[in-house]
Amino acid sequence: MHIIQQIAFIALAAVSIYFFSKKAGELRRNIFLGKAEDLNDNKNLRWKNVLLLALGQKKMFKNPLVAVMHLIIYAGFIIINAEVLEIVLDGILGTHRLFAPVLGGLYGVLINFFELLAVGVTLVCVVFLCRRNIIKLKRFISKDLNGWPRSDANYILITEIVLMSLFLTMNACDGLLQAKGYGHYAEHATGQFFFSSLLQPIFSGFSDGTLVGIERTCWWLHIAGIFAFLNYLPYSKHLHIVLAFPNAYYAKLLPQGKMHNMQSVQNEVLYAMQPELAPVGAEPPAHFGAKDVFELSWKSLMDAYSCTECGRCSAECPANITGKLLSPRAIMMKTRDRLEAVGKNINANKSFIADGKALLHDYISVEELRACTTCNACVEACPVSISPLDIIVELRRSLIMEESNAPQEWNGTFSNIENNFAPWKFSPDERDKWVEEMA
Repeated sequence: MHIIQQIAFIALAAVSIYFFSKKAGELRRNIFLGKAEDLNDNKNLRWKNVLLLALGQKKMFKNPLVAVMHLIIYAGFIIINAEVLEIVLDGILGTHRLFAPVLGGLYGVLINFFELLAVGVTLVCVVFLCRRNIIKLKRFISKDLNGWPRSDANYILITEIVLMSLFLTMNACDGLLQAKGYGHYAEHATGQFFFSSLLQPIFSGFSDGTLVGIERTCWWLHIAGIFAFLNYLPYSKHLHIVLAFPNAYYAKLLPQGKMHNMQSVQNEVLYAMQPELAPVGAEPPAHFGAKDVFELSWKSLMDAYSCTECGRCSAECPANITGKLLSPRAIMMKTRDRLEAVGKNINANKSFIADGKALLHDYISVEELRACTTCNACVEACPVSISPLDIIVELRRSLIMEESNAPQEWNGTFSNIENNFAPWKFSPDERDKWVEEMA
């Protein structure tokens, strides 16, 4: 019987890891469809960002209560699943609680700590479900989340509650079987664990066979649930569990508000003023700004996959607050949707075949882009170092420089800068006349 379970477990693990690896490869390919961007400077500061922003969740602590609850879920899920190593080895080797004899008394301490975290994760998930579905905080009922995104968040919270419940139930039945001296459960006795022992009265009247059945069912469902979650992760907003770390490392270190000049535009102006500097036979720039995901940087595409859909960016956005169409969260979600569509196109055709669509216009509208004030509030608010503003700026550059698509008020400003080197309609010679009038 053990060998059949081992073969079944190895098959389940192999299939799960294969499909996860395949999807992870697709995500990596999709991200690097973007333009190259070198973000490897100042490594010490970048590792500091990883520790403070991704691991320490520094920005979350602007709201300490929510931050502590989120930290409990985060720490609980990561630390408890360290136990997955033992489960995997038990499944492959056909053993039971492999680490118990190796760790001795420390094993009981660790499992008790894991159970404490499991209870904490369960309680916090219940609170978060209430925040989303009963209290209905404004950023969780936004139209941005209509459809699958709203369900996705609820499914994940419910799944975490189920996984933690399976873990505690498994330990409760295991403890009862140890106390009864049943089979291999008694051979590696670990003693009772505090929180799971509180559940034991529920199962105390069951037969040994029933307890074994419940314990094994919980064990299988727990590990199968983790493998299922692993493969669900790439399709969910919870991909940020993985991508928050590289995203924090590659976050831009420039002072907020500083924008990169477009080198291609600088070169065009330079060559117009000094034609002798223009390279012989140089090709004109292919495009200005970005119309589709291919013209965005790979970092912006990784931002799209890293978005937690928490809505803190949109809650801080002055345009969104005043009723404008712009929602930085929606910008990231729409960019991810377009990138996924491109990825499916490549999967079907081996390479991208034009589908008559683009990120600009088909996914993100002109009205959304024009509402942005470039104030950086969304960048400051994001807990995982995402910059919706980078995408907005690149799309607006394409609108203006490729399509000459700008409101009349902007065109007047552009004309003044072109003719008078300033936004105002005064020639440079007349710019200091106000001083003379004050004399």
